[in-house]
Amino acid sequence: MGSSSKDLKLITLASIDGFGILVDEHLRKIRNQKESFIVPIEETRFNNGEGKIRIISSIRDKDVYILSDIGNYSITYPMYDFINHKSPDDHFQDMKRVIYAIREHSKSNSIITPLLYQSRQHRRRSRESLDCAVALQDFINLGVKNIITFDVHDLDIQNAIPKSSFESFYPTREIIETFIQKENIDLHNMFVIAPDSGAVSRANLYANLFKCNMGFFRKERDLSKLVDGKNPITQHHYVGGDFKGKNILIVDDMIASGGSMLDVVKHSKALGANKIYLIATFALFTKGIDIFNEAYEKGLFDKIYTTNLTYIPNNYKQNLWLEEVDCSLKVAQAIDTLNRGNSLNKLINDTDKIDIFNSNTIKELKINNKTKVKSV
Repeated sequence: MGSSSKDLKLITLASIDGFGILVDEHLRKIRNQKESFIVPIEETRFNNGEGKIRIISSIRDKDVYILSDIGNYSITYPMYDFINHKSPDDHFQDMKRVIYAIREHSKSNSIITPLLYQSRQHRRRSRESLDCAVALQDFINLGVKNIITFDVHDLDIQNAIPKSSFESFYPTREIIETFIQKENIDLHNMFVIAPDSGAVSRANLYANLFKCNMGFFRKERDLSKLVDGKNPITQHHYVGGDFKGKNILIVDDMIASGGSMLDVVKHSKALGANKIYLIATFALFTKGIDIFNEAYEKGLFDKIYTTNLTYIPNNYKQNLWLEEVDCSLKVAQAIDTLNRGNSLNKLINDTDKIDIFNSNTIKELKINNKTKVKSV
């Protein structure tokens, strides 16, 4: 038998506060409840950088879901005589602090971290740290029941905790629905590209949904150098069919600095692509957006579709080329499903019933978009 609404509580850290409010609003609608599920907390930082978290109200015998965005670099605190920005390490430690504070009182604890901590350090070569696996094990050792994330860099990381619940959701449905709402283009004239071999399976899913062909770019790296922790790319080679005159989707899990993605954009434009759309679950823009502004002004790409699953500065969102897709409903549905003790399969495999070329579906999405625009 599933839990009741009285059992369910959310702890939303400052790193994900706005998104957490959206999740809470969806949950209240789903559960037909006026009272918020969010538990008030205090996040304290001392001047030497040490932290503390205090839970304000009772969570005894509650089913608690802890939400955090480890990518939110806008959170600051005074440290000695300067202002420090919280790093992923800080956010990770804060999640653990919450668990320390509630573990002897709550009935069960679950972690929802859309951007998985150290997800790119998911395997080890020679004498390297294995941060992602160790972090997952830390959570489980602290008694965490479920770990929920999105578009994990390598799904095999769940093997680090083989006896525990680990789920990675994908925002594919939300992105495609928003894309259809926003873009007035011929959906039959599409082509999907993976910017590297690691993104092929993701690109293949989009190609199947759009019933079109796909290709990918193979990267050549200079293995003798290490720049920003990785071997620099020296060249891209395209592998696949002709997409001249096609509208193309370049699909990946993450945009970091964006240099590699824009190289693929330039090559694609040179090969005759018509409109170019970039799709990435996480747009980090680690070196700012100047290179994207410049590429957009040159007409190299038309828009980036990304999600609100990790922090994007508000001034970035004002750009015409950036479309942020809301995924808070999916998180709320996942929490509601877990809390009731039901299966997550329908949410995980929610692209199965997408029919992009169903005229009724397209018409409904277009009408919904017009309604949203009118109501703003």
